[in-house]
Amino acid sequence: MTAWEPFTPPVALRRREVLGWLGYVRAIGRRVPAVDPRDSLLVPVLTVPGFLAGDWSMIPLARHLRRSGHATFTSGIVLNSGCTEMLLELLEHRLEQVAEEAGRSVALVGQSRGGTLCRMLAVRRPELVAGVVTLASPLLHQLATTRNLVAQVELMARVNVLGCPWLLSADCLAGGCAERTSALLESPWPTGLPFVSVYSQHDGVVDWRSCLDPAAEHVEVISTHNGMGTDRHVQRLLSGKLRTFSSGRN
Repeated sequence: MTAWEPFTPPVALRRREVLGWLGYVRAIGRRVPAVDPRDSLLVPVLTVPGFLAGDWSMIPLARHLRRSGHATFTSGIVLNSGCTEMLLELLEHRLEQVAEEAGRSVALVGQSRGGTLCRMLAVRRPELVAGVVTLASPLLHQLATTRNLVAQVELMARVNVLGCPWLLSADCLAGGCAERTSALLESPWPTGLPFVSVYSQHDGVVDWRSCLDPAAEHVEVISTHNGMGTDRHVQRLLSGKLRTFSSGRN
């Protein structure tokens, strides 16, 4: 994969990213009942959280989708910090479960690293996927992010060696895992499968240019990286895109 230099966002963007986390206060609110995927005409959705986040971070987005009539499913990821290949295997198993329960193919919606994993998963199992929407995801390089975050990732790899297997390893950064997942990320996109990459030039975590996968439809929004899942405009945009995805019943 082509080299991608880490970047340092302006101070103003970094401050906005901190404020972006405050939007997740919306995760604490009235529960929206689950939608039965076999009763809904809309595509069921599997949501995948970003780096160092878990399924809790997708609650506001999933709540909006259920209000719109979509059945939503969690990924099973408690903390997105582990080996890329191991996470991909977990997600593939989860996708199989959801597709069987729904009786049809499933839309994948991933934020940040979660979207990168969704891109890989769709290439691996296109027959189970109705389409993919990524939110601020580095699709052209897995480490197209800030210098500070790259340093944190490298620290995690060193800590992994000390007996913390739930953290990604050096193999994920520059070994066989990195080579295999990068090759998967660069694989040709399945013909006819919808793919939407939502990005923001105000992103203070991921280099927005890395979101511009040639296989995807590019949609620019005005949002922080961390706040994209709670942004009302992004939520409405996502609902509109998902309504165009067809999901044939088995």
